[in-house]
Amino acid sequence: MEEQTTLESLLEMGFERNRAERAVANTGDKGIGEAMDWLMEHENDPDADEPCVPPEGNTLGEKDASQSPSEGPTLAETTEESTGTDGDDQQGVKRPMSEEEKHEQVKRLEELMRVKQAERRQREREEELEREKQRRKHGQELQQIRQKLQENDMKKLTDDRRREKMEDKMARQRVKEKIARDREERAQKFGGCDQPSTAASSQPAQPSLPSPTSHGPPPTKKEYDESRIQVRLLDGSAISTVFKAQEQLAAVRLYVKMNSSMPEGEDFTLLSPYPRHVYTDLDMEKSLKELGLVPSAVLVVAKK
Repeated sequence: MEEQTTLESLLEMGFERNRAERAVANTGDKGIGEAMDWLMEHENDPDADEPCVPPEGNTLGEKDASQSPSEGPTLAETTEESTGTDGDDQQGVKRPMSEEEKHEQVKRLEELMRVKQAERRQREREEELEREKQRRKHGQELQQIRQKLQENDMKKLTDDRRREKMEDKMARQRVKEKIARDREERAQKFGGCDQPSTAASSQPAQPSLPSPTSHGPPPTKKEYDESRIQVRLLDGSAISTVFKAQEQLAAVRLYVKMNSSMPEGEDFTLLSPYPRHVYTDLDMEKSLKELGLVPSAVLVVAKK
């Protein structure tokens, strides 16, 4: 008995003739397994149901060569009996399959199809898992890069704040030391003047000398090396202290910042009420003497 061809097996399983012929032609008639794989992979092709035109020199089998596309072999076809004296079947003639053989053949092919489909689903699941792993890996790498950038930004911001605090602390310390030195100098200056004044008071009063006549040279203008600055704050209170005439206006601003109850970080400026003049950042670099704030002046704090 001659076994069924690949095309006949596919037709027996219920595949359309056009699809079955395409599968056999594209796989080179290498077996039912490869034909079924091709059918499952190309089941959604738009031209799957169009008539098959096999390449030149490629046939679907000797049994199909003499048949039209609409005339396929059927399993119910009968064969002629051999006329030989031996009673044997004639060579090349196929007898029809019994119902049991048909059922067994279909069952075997269906089982093969289920195995192929299971293998394909397993392969697709593995490919999907691999793609998911790659996506997660890339996501983790991106997350690590973002986290590292955020850490670098936070570190830079922390370093900047630490440096600003250190510079502010050093500036405050310099101002405190300067104020302490100024107080010490004033204490020594005024303390040293007390003894001569006390001694002078203990001596008898000397007769007053006649005032100089106007014939002498005009008196020279007194040069002041200090300035008493009074500052009126936003809450109505006032603070005052003495600065060197050559000190910058920025020293007065820093003194106000350290000795007032203004919230930290609140920006302000200084102005003179009479005549009204608002001091700019450039004025902060000028000396009190250059700004005309010697020997004394009244300044007002104003919000920027």
